[in-house]
Amino acid sequence: MNSPRQTASALRSSAASTTPEYSRAERLLLLRVAHDSILSALEDRPTSTEPPTPHLAQPRGAFTTLYLRGELRGCVGYVLPANSVYRAVIETARAAAFSDTRFYPVTHQEAAQLEIELSILSPPKLIRPEDVQVGRDGLLISSHTCRGLLLPQVPIEHGWDRITFLEQTCRKAGLPLEAWKGDATIEAFTAEIFGDRELTRHANVS
Repeated sequence: MNSPRQTASALRSSAASTTPEYSRAERLLLLRVAHDSILSALEDRPTSTEPPTPHLAQPRGAFTTLYLRGELRGCVGYVLPANSVYRAVIETARAAAFSDTRFYPVTHQEAAQLEIELSILSPPKLIRPEDVQVGRDGLLISSHTCRGLLLPQVPIEHGWDRITFLEQTCRKAGLPLEAWKGDATIEAFTAEIFGDRELTRHANVS
């Protein structure tokens, strides 16, 4: 099984031919906001959740992953676009630092050493089963009151093909494995992944 960082690298590679939605300046801004949201919570000072641009005010799902000395230190997010991408980054960064129950809360000393990686998700859109692409798509399958969701990195981590990915998303929803062949609704979303390490490396090269 791949580590979270290896999985993210695989997703970046599979999307290399796709034009990024977020510019380098926007990525740097969102990463700074993520870091500051953690520090401001530790220092008990306010931080604004008001998006600085119309683009960053658009609703998106987001996940924030924290690394400390190369090891996973927290990961929290939500898929559905309930808030602006700007606010989503602030909220998921704080949740990853202080509310991931797998880890104790991040300390002030650790905060200065954290590496952050952000996954910004596109809004889910209807997709035909034959058009699902492993390594690009996350899936949301629903039928009546049942709903299951798997992120784009999940089939990569487990080595699933397209059919298995569809079946396992149905399983996550509590539906029969072949429900995707029937009247279940299938939606897909993508993830744009970037982090401190990637942007720092590019800055050093330029």
